[in-house]
Amino acid sequence: MWKFLIRRLMLGILIVVMGAFVVYAVLRCLPASYVEKKAREYSASSNGRLQYEEVLQRLKEQYGLDKSVPVGFVKWLGDAVRGDFGDSWQYAGKVVDKFEDVIWWSVLMNIITLILQTVICIPLGILAARKQYSRTDYAIMVIALACISLPTFYLATLLKYVFAVQLGWFPLNGMQSRDFSQMTQFGKVLDIAYHFCLPVITLAMLSVGGLTRYTRTNMLEVLNADYIRTARAKGLPEKVVINRHAFRNTLIPLVSYMSYLLPSMFGGAMITEQLFEIEGIGRISFTAMVAGDIPFTMFYTTFIMVLTQVSLILADIMYAVVDPRVRVN
Repeated sequence: MWKFLIRRLMLGILIVVMGAFVVYAVLRCLPASYVEKKAREYSASSNGRLQYEEVLQRLKEQYGLDKSVPVGFVKWLGDAVRGDFGDSWQYAGKVVDKFEDVIWWSVLMNIITLILQTVICIPLGILAARKQYSRTDYAIMVIALACISLPTFYLATLLKYVFAVQLGWFPLNGMQSRDFSQMTQFGKVLDIAYHFCLPVITLAMLSVGGLTRYTRTNMLEVLNADYIRTARAKGLPEKVVINRHAFRNTLIPLVSYMSYLLPSMFGGAMITEQLFEIEGIGRISFTAMVAGDIPFTMFYTTFIMVLTQVSLILADIMYAVVDPRVRVN
């Protein structure tokens, strides 16, 4: 097991390094960049005293963009290994400091979403499998397919229009009310939770369809197995057959599937946070990418790649935990 984990870890490190190089090369080859924008601003504000080419060359030397792509990447990688991801060009501060300021909002929102979708999807998937080809099954599958088909921007806009504009139940966007500073500590928590309702509902609805259909498919495979028919033939109650025998084996692929939600939650919240103006890592990273902020973009994409590799390793470990046959093999 340890040898397998070491091999997977080494492979994951290689994939992250190669992926980071590709991102760095693409960012360096963009037709417009942050330094070009700043060079034009400095040149225009100096009333002709500073030439654009001169200012551009100075900025390239300052940010290390005068070097070739491989040399620049090696320098970035060496600093990143030591934990130094540089200063953000867009936010005028350390990249790691800005990340620490905003990541917890995304973590909070996605943890609530994960709990909500797990509580909803797994029971619905099991119910649909137990009542295969019934009206209940068809209704659940229609809802699941509708949630899968809806684009993020459309669903978020629809929810905002209905529940914020027409009904006025929730705020349109933002994270805090105007009188947030005057509230008590408990009132601040309630106010933030109130503003998070629509974003969490959006994220949960987008992921409900996939997890529900996945649970239903795996539950149907288990319910058609020989040992389930044997358990029923012995006269065991249906609840015991479903909860103790069928659901336990359904967890094997479910654990593997849910481990992949770790990177998708942080990466997928980018559009939702942008639409609802949530100051999370997704919105901040989107703004940095649009501005051509190479240090912050490199940190965020590397962070997502590391999360992906960690989730793959966790999937293998959890698969072995829930299925002893994997450990034996």
